[in-house]
Amino acid sequence: MPTYSPLLTDQYQLVMAYNYWKLGLAEQEAIFHLSFRMLPLQSLFMVAAGLERIIEFLRDFKFTASDLTYLEGVENGDGALFSGEFLTYLSNLTFTCDLDGVPEGTIVYAKEPVLRIKGPILQCQLLETPLLNFINFATLIATKASQVYLAAQDDPVIEFGLRRAQGPDGGLTASRSAYIGGCSATSNVLAGKLYDIPINGTQAHSWIMAFPSELEAFQKFATIMKSNTVLLVDTYDTLNGIKHAIETAKLLAAEKETLAAIRLDSGDLLELSRKARNLLDNAGLSETKIIASGDLDEHVIRTLKENNAPIDSWGVGTRLVTSHDQPSLNAIYKLTALKNISGEWDYKIKLSNDPQKSTIPGILQTRRLFEHGLPVEDIIYDIELGEELFKTKKPHESQDLLQTIFQKGVLTYTLPNIHQIRSQTLEQVKIHSSFALKPYPVSLGQNLQLTIEKLLEKIKKMNA
Repeated sequence: MPTYSPLLTDQYQLVMAYNYWKLGLAEQEAIFHLSFRMLPLQSLFMVAAGLERIIEFLRDFKFTASDLTYLEGVENGDGALFSGEFLTYLSNLTFTCDLDGVPEGTIVYAKEPVLRIKGPILQCQLLETPLLNFINFATLIATKASQVYLAAQDDPVIEFGLRRAQGPDGGLTASRSAYIGGCSATSNVLAGKLYDIPINGTQAHSWIMAFPSELEAFQKFATIMKSNTVLLVDTYDTLNGIKHAIETAKLLAAEKETLAAIRLDSGDLLELSRKARNLLDNAGLSETKIIASGDLDEHVIRTLKENNAPIDSWGVGTRLVTSHDQPSLNAIYKLTALKNISGEWDYKIKLSNDPQKSTIPGILQTRRLFEHGLPVEDIIYDIELGEELFKTKKPHESQDLLQTIFQKGVLTYTLPNIHQIRSQTLEQVKIHSSFALKPYPVSLGQNLQLTIEKLLEKIKKMNA
């Protein structure tokens, strides 16, 4: 993946950084949290993703000479927007913050901190936009893929949305995130190379149309692909296409090869898959699989599964990689604590008439409680205040979700490989999807609740 400049940000972040610097506040220690306001896609949970890209970004965080030359030329109405002294400051700036985050593939819920950043406020501020950018889309697609995976009930799901993805980078991020969320392969060859994701592909209608007849197109393809032959049967007439595939299978059988699969890409997939299965079975091709594609998502797949469609695997493209029914997530990145001149933390809260937009102050962590090895509750608590409630719950075990990633700018976290991430994801997805009849409980620790009440009372008095 390309290395991104710190200029991958909104201008107002640099303007605020400049003002912090001008006022001598650049090094004031602050804490920000990244979290999600609400669950997406009618999902019961989210699958966190995007941490690997964040690590790459922060590991290489540096304003280059080219970056500074560009900023030097940025003007406002009175001339240069940034002073030369500030640009010199930026030229020497390196990432020195602490970063804690939930590992990729972790199941998370609304309001829970996904990232916690502690360090000089200028640095924390500059990170808001890129961190949101890296987390939002990756988590959205990983979550969408988990819903497709659940709907498919362990059938293989192939992601092949690159052609309609939001540009090359969106396509690569989508392929990686979809694999984490449950897809078993991608058609995206570059994603296969970069991320070690299994790749898969069949043929397009153009192959069939390039030959005088569908049968000839199938047979030519089969002579090369042998037992890897997958035939797309809906170019002209699907039922005739299936019959031509059966004839091609006879050609393969003469060479002791087997037709791997046919692919249905349009029409009434329930009816066509049933007819295809009957035709294949009657021809002695019970081992030949049926792949379905064509504007699929978890809703369509779930309906087909409920009606016992004899489909063995699923090709899911546009509606997955664009998250067609909800194309964005609502992650936020907010200041929650600021160290005062006495070296104490002042907790910060954003209030709103919309409860979803109010924030949780403090230095936050999420503790997941388990009984008999299964999660039973998440508690958001403040690590400075501690939480007596944990002692009364007496779970068999518990786990804090945020793990140390960087300490004072030094990477201390070892990234698991993508297959380990996917395996962990699927295990958690199956467990957390079982809470369908009752929302999984997420609460604030008692000490944190009391602190928020005191802070709200203080704000009320200040603004009376």
